[in-house]
Amino acid sequence: MSINRIFVLAKNVFQEVVRDRILYIIGFYALMLAIAFRVLPEFAATTEDKMFLDFGMAAMNAIGLIVTIFVGTGLVNKEVEKRTILMLIAKPVTRSEIIVGKYLGLSAILAVLVATMTAIYLVFLQFGNIPHPTASILIAAIFLFLQLSLMTAVAIAFGVFTASLLATVLTFAVYLIGNITQDLVQLGRLSRNPGMERLTQGLFIILPDLSRLDFKNDAVYGLQALPDITGLITNAGYGLVYGVMLLAIAILIFSQREF
Repeated sequence: MSINRIFVLAKNVFQEVVRDRILYIIGFYALMLAIAFRVLPEFAATTEDKMFLDFGMAAMNAIGLIVTIFVGTGLVNKEVEKRTILMLIAKPVTRSEIIVGKYLGLSAILAVLVATMTAIYLVFLQFGNIPHPTASILIAAIFLFLQLSLMTAVAIAFGVFTASLLATVLTFAVYLIGNITQDLVQLGRLSRNPGMERLTQGLFIILPDLSRLDFKNDAVYGLQALPDITGLITNAGYGLVYGVMLLAIAILIFSQREF
């Protein structure tokens, strides 16, 4: 693969998403925080600080997930439906470069999105004199980006061989189940049913364990005063390796498609 061609493809994806005004959603996030900042004290006179902390992280997660799923599943499908994929593969660019370029382009958008929303979030916390663990929030934001990057790989993997609507549903299902895979394993053990236990173990092995990339509770409730560096590196490595595996699967499937 050529790094220059991948960079050009990623740059085109980034510019295309910007032209679609996706980044305008940052303004929507700021508006949501401003409304919550004014409204929450009316409903929770003593716990508004924790509620605002929780709301800001949850909204950031939700907005990032919406962009990831709806944009990611259409990155390849849109090219196929518009038949522009024929012009793309006719150029001196491999199909693997197309997949990697589109993945990196959307990942760059997500990086800008998460970084900007995190900055806005911290400004509101500082302006409102709300006690907050800045280091834990930054760690949670970094791992949110890793989680969204992993879901981007999931969305692209589904998008290369299914319709956009089905790919969207499947990606959202993976996200929901991926956040409770450890609970599913415990449920299978409690059921004492060998079939159920094998099913839950299989889901745990196949689907990504997204809870390993979720540090929102640590940021909001201060569950961990000092981060476990080894654990952070291990979890980050897990997300990166899983994402690479999904991209490899997407490349394999896309290379077999006929247009």
